[in-house]
Amino acid sequence: MNFELTDEQVQVRDMVREFAAREVAPYIQQWDAKGEFHREVLDQMGELGLLGLPIPEEYGGAGMDYVSLALACAELEYVDTFLRVIMSVHVGLNSLALLQWATEAQKQRWLVPQAKGEKIATFALTEPNAGSDAGSIESTYVKDGADYILNGSKMWISLADVADHFLVFASGDRSKKHAGLTAFMVERGMEGFTTGSIKGKLGVRAGNTGELAFNNVRIPAENRIGEEGEGFKIAMSCIDQGRFTVGTGAIGLIRACLDASVKYANEREAFGEPIGKLQLVQQMIAKMVAGYEASYLLNMQAAELKNRGVRNTRETSLAKWYACDAAHQASDDAIQVHGSYGFSNEYPVERFWRNARGAVIYEGTREIHTLLQAQYALGYRQDKPLRCPQPPAPGFAEESATVLVGD
Repeated sequence: MNFELTDEQVQVRDMVREFAAREVAPYIQQWDAKGEFHREVLDQMGELGLLGLPIPEEYGGAGMDYVSLALACAELEYVDTFLRVIMSVHVGLNSLALLQWATEAQKQRWLVPQAKGEKIATFALTEPNAGSDAGSIESTYVKDGADYILNGSKMWISLADVADHFLVFASGDRSKKHAGLTAFMVERGMEGFTTGSIKGKLGVRAGNTGELAFNNVRIPAENRIGEEGEGFKIAMSCIDQGRFTVGTGAIGLIRACLDASVKYANEREAFGEPIGKLQLVQQMIAKMVAGYEASYLLNMQAAELKNRGVRNTRETSLAKWYACDAAHQASDDAIQVHGSYGFSNEYPVERFWRNARGAVIYEGTREIHTLLQAQYALGYRQDKPLRCPQPPAPGFAEESATVLVGD
């Protein structure tokens, strides 16, 4: 595996770094403290091509690879997690799903404007009573002629109040559990469809998170993604991509904790010398370094497998799990390095800690990933074939496109 970045990848990294430092970093403390989401950031990301970064040029995207996507997510989360969340839901969980599963007409209708940043997209699987157990989804649909009538609700949906397109999963027969799920593209403005914001979050306060409600929403047949009953497979393939963006974002958060801690440890003095000279402070700094390097390697391994079209559910799960745990530990140690100041928003590390805590839960909890890795090692999990229409999405080679049933 060659870890040297290409000129294009370096350009992507530097471009995203400069954008986040210029447009968000000076204001993020205020936005976070007030819980403000700034819609103009989405427009700026669209203008830079970030919202279509890994989407082929023929569909309005930049045509970049997964290493470039990883670098972009890391640079965005270095400044704040809400920026990476945009990439996760708009690109990872929605646009890449359309690239893999949508018909050509659906790609032209939804994927092209999303890749260009003209429309904003998100993903809606989680419900008030269904998280890790997707088979327990309570949202339902019934056929009405050629259309579908959708009822139910979704919870903890990023960009709920600003998205135009919603990839929604509902059950046509709840007795079938996972096998009863079907995917639909719901559009803002459909009669009976409403959204609302969730306030009082521990972290990612500068991001928009909300709930969705469906009251007899009529969904045209052409808005169904994939076939009836393929919803769970589609959702799991989406989550493979979303987990990748979360894991790579965590790399940036670890680096942010490390940089802030190194700076403070070299400036703050105790017992007549910088606290960086104290061995226990050095121990915490060293853990951040190890967490960063290991997280980078695990996620770049996943990126390389995706670029080659090799099945990577196990590797992506491991990278996401490890990196998010490492980011949580790094943020906790960063607060400790800063002492009492780490407990105040005068410094950014308390925000890093609040943001890092969420990633240990979403896109597969720590516990889900623990079970996944153990079951792979024990031979209890088997991959099953997954329909993959032509052309296969990046990272989903036709002969290896599989998904784990029961995730």
